[in-house]
Order: sequence, then structure tokens, then C-alpha cells
Amino acid sequence: MSETLNEPPQTPYQVVQASPEFQALRSRFRRFVFPMTALFLVWYFVYVLLANYAHDFMSTKVWGNITVGLLFGLGQFVSTFAITMIYARWANDRQDPVADELRAKIEDGELGGGELA
Repeated sequence: MSETLNEPPQTPYQVVQASPEFQALRSRFRRFVFPMTALFLVWYFVYVLLANYAHDFMSTKVWGNITVGLLFGLGQFVSTFAITMIYARWANDRQDPVADELRAKIEDGELGGGELA
């Protein structure tokens, strides 16, 4: 007998997951998030390593009692907020419209049978 006869039918979730639209959505998300995460982690670890091993550099005064280390530390907060704003804008412009279209197809029954609970 053929193996395909013994396989259980796909659930609506599996149909959606296997769809090219969903795969493109996931791929687009990964192409944005993974490099952004790597960039932030490198920036963070550089800060930590400099704080541990470059005391003289990090304690260099820039203006008054403001040191390079303090600026790097504040830069962590600034970069976190910047990444959040960049992601929100990217998601609103590029990811959400595609996700909304995919959701409409699922709810209309064009993809996955429309019975996702």
C-alpha cells in the first residue's frame, strides 16, 4: 500500500504553515530580526568587554564627570529604544499588511479551511 494512504490528514494549522504565503512571512521576519539581534548583541558584548578589560579607556572623562563608560551605558538604552522604533515602523509597513492579508485568507477559508480555533 502507498504510504500516503496511511498518513493522517493535515490539520488547518499545518496547511497554513506549509503555505508559501506563511513561509514568506516567516522568512521576511527572520531576515529582519536575526541581523538586528546579532548587531545589538555585538554592541552589548563590546560594552561589557570594554567595561571589564579597558578600565582606563572607559574611565576617560569626556566632559566634567561624564566618562566614556557612562556614554556607552546610556548608548545601550538609546540603541534599545531605536531598535524598538525601527522594528515597529518596519512591522507596520512591511509585515503587518502581509499578515493581515494572510489572516483574511485563513478566515475566508481560502487557506487552512477557516476553522482555526
